[in-house]
Amino acid sequence: MRVNKYIDAVTIARSAVSDGRPRYRVIGEALAQAVLDGRLRADAKLPPLRVLADALSVTVGTVGRAYAEIERQGLVTSRVGDGTYVLPPGERTQKNEFDNAPDGKPGLIDLSRNMHIPGEESALLGEALLRLGGDRRVLTQLGSYLPDTGLRRHREAGAQWIGLSGRNAVAEQIVVTNGAQHALLCTMMATLRKDELIVAEHLTYPGLVAAARGLGVRLDGLAMDAQGLLPEALEEACLRQRVHALYCTPTLHNPTTGTMDLARRQAIAEVCQRHNVLIIEDDAHGVLVAPHLPSLAQFAPSRTVTIGSLTKAVSAGLRVGFIAAPDHLVGRIASAVRTTCWMATPLTAEIGAGWILDGTAARLCTHQRVEISRRKALVEPTLTGLEARTDEGCYHYWITLPEPWRASELAAELEAHGVVVKSAESFAVGRIGVPQCIRTSVSGPGDDALIEGFQRLAGALAEGPCRTLD
Repeated sequence: MRVNKYIDAVTIARSAVSDGRPRYRVIGEALAQAVLDGRLRADAKLPPLRVLADALSVTVGTVGRAYAEIERQGLVTSRVGDGTYVLPPGERTQKNEFDNAPDGKPGLIDLSRNMHIPGEESALLGEALLRLGGDRRVLTQLGSYLPDTGLRRHREAGAQWIGLSGRNAVAEQIVVTNGAQHALLCTMMATLRKDELIVAEHLTYPGLVAAARGLGVRLDGLAMDAQGLLPEALEEACLRQRVHALYCTPTLHNPTTGTMDLARRQAIAEVCQRHNVLIIEDDAHGVLVAPHLPSLAQFAPSRTVTIGSLTKAVSAGLRVGFIAAPDHLVGRIASAVRTTCWMATPLTAEIGAGWILDGTAARLCTHQRVEISRRKALVEPTLTGLEARTDEGCYHYWITLPEPWRASELAAELEAHGVVVKSAESFAVGRIGVPQCIRTSVSGPGDDALIEGFQRLAGALAEGPCRTLD
């Protein structure tokens, strides 16, 4: 095979393989350094797996793991059917990541964020702080060090909240965290080691990508359909290599809106049982669905960790999350909480737990369902003729674009004209082809801006690429 086209990458990788450490790691480190110092230029195409494997006398799998490692670092991107390319410096930190909040550009219509719709929770927060301000005993307790799992009443509230997601748990199985992302990070810290493999739907929550990258955990994406993860894809992955954990969103999948039926949940749990795979079940959106199908823990109780939070249904800024874990994992997860922040923030945990126990959180959750439906009714007329999927309780639409639109091109064009959406590429992991879809949410702007944003989107799709929105 000729390798002259890729001489720089081949030479760099060849100089590293005599290091003595695992070959995939030193190849990945050498290529990563070459990207960072400019020896491999932006947009350069890396050699196909077999070309580099033949040149280095290693297996294709070794090169594949090296490429996966530098892709996990955000230095390259894989284009299905085309190859692996070096990302320009300006794109590296943004790949598969979200900003915490909009950048505040005037006139921006942000349809990109799945977040709770602001309501009376701000007034209720003020009232809660006033009540706590008059209770010196509770404030003294909250001002001290608390157990790494959380106070008993906070854990009881967590068990009640996660119960809304179809999982039966007792307080002793609950760990309190600073939101769902913290819960995910602590669960991964407690159960996965560097270079171990976690799999997920090939379109998945970008926070998983960030956590895996930070922990040095390998991540791969598996095939899915309208319901979510395909059991046969999980089975194939487990037969091909050692899979240590599965991350999935069985209810109101982000971004595709899908919800697994009972048979699908049972089939996935059965595969994980046979192959000794830990299940990390993200149900942050699940409380917006009533009634809720059973948790995966019903079918695999000893190996399912369920994550819930108040973020989507009550308040994003309160940062209250809960982990329901099998008894043998509670201590390890609590240790990860202690490592990252010593304990979940007591003041916000107290407010969140109080709202759960007195019914306020459930009432706010009901308000979210009503408001989601109201906002969708406002924009539904703009979606006529489009292939737009959503579900009851879901903040967003998953829109399949008509030809010849490419999702990334539409997202860029809309942003240039003041409307922000998310393309499927923002959620993609692994090497499965990315569909030409975008995610648009109804939870960000006010009514007038929301309608205008969806009208601009519909207008752009109707007129086609290479035109202006003015």
